[in-house]
Order: sequence, then structure tokens, then C-alpha cells
Amino acid sequence: MIITELSNVGDIIQNQREFFQTGKTKDVTFRIEQLINLKQAIIEHEQSIVEALQADLHKPEVETYLTEIGVIKEIDYAIKHLKTWTKPKKTAVSFDFFSYSARIYPEPLGVVLIIGPWNYPFQLIISPLVGAIAAGNCAIIKPSEIASHTSRIIAEIVAKYFDPAYIAVVEGGVEASQKLLAEKFDHIFFTGGTAVGKIIMAAAAKYLTPVTLELGGKSPCIVDTDINLEHTVRRITWGKFINAGQTCIAPDYLLVDKKIKKDLIDGLGKSLKEFYGDNPANSPDYARIISQKHFDRLVNFLKDGEVIIGGVAQASERYIAPTVIDNVSLEDSIMQEEIFGPILPIIEYTDIAEAIALINSRPKPLALYLFSQNKNLQKRVLQETSSGGVCINDTVMQVGVSSLPFGGVGDSGIGNYHGKASFDTFSHNKSVLQNSFWLDLKWRYAPYEGKLPLIKKLLG
Repeated sequence: MIITELSNVGDIIQNQREFFQTGKTKDVTFRIEQLINLKQAIIEHEQSIVEALQADLHKPEVETYLTEIGVIKEIDYAIKHLKTWTKPKKTAVSFDFFSYSARIYPEPLGVVLIIGPWNYPFQLIISPLVGAIAAGNCAIIKPSEIASHTSRIIAEIVAKYFDPAYIAVVEGGVEASQKLLAEKFDHIFFTGGTAVGKIIMAAAAKYLTPVTLELGGKSPCIVDTDINLEHTVRRITWGKFINAGQTCIAPDYLLVDKKIKKDLIDGLGKSLKEFYGDNPANSPDYARIISQKHFDRLVNFLKDGEVIIGGVAQASERYIAPTVIDNVSLEDSIMQEEIFGPILPIIEYTDIAEAIALINSRPKPLALYLFSQNKNLQKRVLQETSSGGVCINDTVMQVGVSSLPFGGVGDSGIGNYHGKASFDTFSHNKSVLQNSFWLDLKWRYAPYEGKLPLIKKLLG
């Protein structure tokens, strides 16, 4: 069942609440079965997913498998570990509680809402859904209407494999989101921009609904002199220009040691030619900008600084060449907001303290990258900066490690997910304390006369 009538939203939520109350989703065997169903659904529709992402983003098939269909790894990880995650965890008690036992029971929250973005429109819906299923919840999914072909294939897959009383899809634009946000959920998971994140949080506050906000920001990439230049330029080029730069954790701008700047720029040029040829517009391996609106926004950035590589834009194709810009000012528009496209500004520094100060003068980013083999420099950057995550001597790859929680801090987000963190995000850890009947000391009961010295001793 695909929901197209927004008037049905309240009914679907009510049906999900009733289904949740049956307790079926709390059964670990049921959860594993649903995760297996989800994996099978993706495998059986691989070609349709590839075609949808090609239609929406001109996404190369290899990128689709690496960054979208590759979400299957998250499903496998959850299936493998779920029985361990769901077991009550015994926790220690102090000596004065010697007759007690304490445990923590993870339990599902109920009915959750997952709102996805357009840049990785399949993976960034399915990945949190894995956590919601693993934790035992019912879920309503709202894919991005901007990536309309992917939204449609998600709706078709979910309708085919899942009862809408368990998992349902609501398609549509702003009106659909507003309708959903007017309802009460037990958790809202949103991936997207900061401005919309504030709207989500305001709507959630009405019902005291907990939220996970996966946002973004300007993720800096520091390049020191103590590097393997060839490996560095290749890894930066890939991380920045995959999906035409439309990646929330793409390096947003480079902070480069002045002594290595020229060599780095030359290396980036060679790497781009190696990846996409003399004319990336003709490359089958280079994506396109999602919409005219986003294309126009990015074209305005090309006016800032000095274009030293690329700079070509074709409105009819929504194509912007991989571009490197030098001599940008911190006051330029390109340095005031997340770029989210294939444009890479370069800022030079002479002392690492300058780079760290610049990073710390701005909102905390979702990711921070450092290329350096200098252990002391690595330690200093880790200690003196704050970000959602850090990747040293590579870019973007941290998102593929299920054992690492992924999420932002400050303006770049609230909460995290992936692997066990996804399970935790969609669970409530219920504390359970149990006493025995074999002993009942009377020191805490009234009358209290003469008991204060003992109580002071116990508390001391």
C-alpha cells in the first residue's frame, strides 16, 4: 500500500499503534525475518534502484552500489548482532545494594517517522529503517520528493514486502511533511539541511518527541606537508566529487599548508583528469546536480575567488564541472554556507594554529578530515577541534564502518546511528532494579531516631 491521500496519515499511524500493541514487533525472530525481507527486497530490485538513481542524479552504477545498495551491509550487521543487542544487560550495584540486582532492558519506542534527503535518497532512508526494525518499532517513511524516481521505487518496494500497519511510505512534498509533523510520533529521524532541521525540532517539541537530526555543515579538510601526495589527491578527489559533491560529509573546503599548496593543486588536476577524462561532461562516471534550483545556487558560488580548475556549467544538463577555486575570502558566499556541490575552495595556512582557529570560529562540522602522518599533529587536531566525526588520511570512508556511530554535534546534528548506534537510537533503555526477600534491613524505615549516624556513614 502506497499512501497518496494525506487524509489517510492519521489512520495509518493509528493502525501502526494498534499493531505495535500486539507485541509482535518485540519478538526478535520477527525482527530478523523483517530484516531478511528488506535485504531480499533490495536484491530483487537492484536494477530498478540503479535506474531510479540514474534518472534522479545521473548516478553512475558503481556509485549506486557503493553508496546506496551497499546499505545491505548495515542489514547484515544488524542481523548478525541483534540477538546480543536485545539481551538485558546486567549492571553492577554498590555494596549497600548487596541484596539487589540491576539490569538494563532495551525496548522499542513505538511508531517512528523517518524523513529522508535527496542526495543519497535510497541509502539514507533504508539505513535508519534498519535500526527502527532492529529495535522493534513500526515506521512511517517519507522519502524526498526531489528525488522522485527513487521515492517511487522505495514506495513500491515497501508496499510489496511490508504490511502498512507495520511499515508504510508517505510520498509528497512540503504538504506531506507538514501533515506528518502535525501528528504524534515516538521518535523522528531526519536527514537534511539545518533550516529544515529546526522546523522538525519545533514540530517535535509540541509532543516532546525525541529527534535525531543528521544535518551537515562545512566539513574542513586539513592537508599537512607530511603526506603521500599521490594518495592524498586521489582520496580528496574521490570524496569531494563523488555524487557531484552532493554529499553531507564531502570535504567542503581545503586548508592547505602553504609549502605544499602548488603540488596539491597540480595533483588534484591530474587526479580529476584520471577520474573523469578531459571533459567530465562526457564521463559516464560523473553525476549531475539534482535540480535547477540547486544548480542555480551553485553557479553563484563560481563568482567567488579564482577558478583554477573547471568552472564550466551547463544549465540544460544541470552539469557543473569538478571545480577548484583559489583566493577565496572567508566573507565570500561560498564560505558562508555548505557548498553541497562539485566546487572546492582552497585556503592556505602557514601554521596549523591558523587552520585550527578558523575551524573553531565556525559551527561544528559533521566531519573533519586531516591528511598527515605526523602523530603529534593528529593528536593536536583531535584535541583542539570538535566535529561529528574525524577521518585521518582519507575522506568519506568513515560512513561505511558499522561499528562507528555516525552523527553530528552542535549545528551539524543531534544523535547518531549505524550499527549498534542505530539500534540504540530507536530503543529506550529501561532500567530494572530487583530486590530479594531473604533479607530486609530496617535502617531506612521510620522511626528514624538514632539512625542518622548510620545513614551518614553509609552515604559517606
